[in-house]
Amino acid sequence: MRALTWQGKRSVSVEEVPDPVIQDPTDAIVRITSTAICGSDLHLYEVLGPYMHKGDVIGHEPMGVVEEVGSAVTHLRKGDRVVIPFNISCGHCYMCRRGLQSQCETTQVKEKGSGAALFGYSELYGSVPGGQAEYLRVPHADYGPVTVGQELPDERYLFLSDILPTAWQGVEYADVHPGGTLAVFGLGPVGQFAARIGVHKGLRVIGVDPVPERRAMAARHGVETLDYGKDLAEELRDMTEGRGPDAVVDAVGMEAHGSPVAGFAHQALGLLPDKLAQKAMETAGVDRLAALHTALDAVRRGGTVSLSGVYGGQASPMPLLSMFDKQIQLRMGQCNVRRWTDDLLPLVEDDADPLGVMDLVTHRSGLDGAPALYEKFQKKEDGCIKVVLNPGG
Repeated sequence: MRALTWQGKRSVSVEEVPDPVIQDPTDAIVRITSTAICGSDLHLYEVLGPYMHKGDVIGHEPMGVVEEVGSAVTHLRKGDRVVIPFNISCGHCYMCRRGLQSQCETTQVKEKGSGAALFGYSELYGSVPGGQAEYLRVPHADYGPVTVGQELPDERYLFLSDILPTAWQGVEYADVHPGGTLAVFGLGPVGQFAARIGVHKGLRVIGVDPVPERRAMAARHGVETLDYGKDLAEELRDMTEGRGPDAVVDAVGMEAHGSPVAGFAHQALGLLPDKLAQKAMETAGVDRLAALHTALDAVRRGGTVSLSGVYGGQASPMPLLSMFDKQIQLRMGQCNVRRWTDDLLPLVEDDADPLGVMDLVTHRSGLDGAPALYEKFQKKEDGCIKVVLNPGG
């Protein structure tokens, strides 16, 4: 089959790779009809290269049609249309039963000290082949895949794989009282949905991003918007009676700009042999924390900062004195996708499209166009906010 593979820093290519096969009785093979490029894929493209291997199949936002099931799979059959959550969870362990599927004890990557295995996301998360490919092997297929209807277009459902439940969890963790104010830092795909979910829940939402096209998209959905400037925290206090927003969702993560020191650290990691670079990632502060520090500054006293953006450094400095003094609650974590899909499925199927799932994709392509679109997405060129690939196209 054809698949998008990692070849090195800022280098991906479409290659012929072996077709996936049933390895365990609980597996299924899915023919991919749509798959998206996620903002966190850019971490593999730019920063997390030390954990990647040349030829790794990437991608973790797929959906498609079941082609084959293992002998122990009873809830799926050939021809079912399914969305595949990015984290691989069993559904029956201690963590899954508590709605913490991203910490699944059956698939935890214990040798790396990581949570549940993820599709297409480096040896940190199990080196499981990903979904930017024509076919995908899906472990624990009786639990993970979300069966959807046959009538609506893929884009109604595709984002249930990651970014929509990730945004939903981010807003849930923010826990803003009805009528309160939520700020969303970063209006990429997750930030767009977090902002819209806040509006859907009746909150005042202020979205922050330096890219005009992203602000314009958010504004179409009832979101107030701000550019990212050096006085952002003060601007937010001015808009909220001097207090700051009740909560901030940080949907930026380690690709954030604003820290020359961390930017240099990212570049330096790329010059080290993989094992040394891994050690540096695991022991040093290598994140660009400007967005997170601004969120902690801007949020009101007694408020919450909810992290949806991915950070990668073990020793990144935090302003603990100020956080303690302001009584800030900090919540974070990989999304527990299957915890939220039952809440979200009726919303994506609603004719009114209340979360605007049909107003997110800016670029579409077959697999062959993916390398150029990775570069365009990473550089935020041509108004690129969300890319969907059609492997059969």
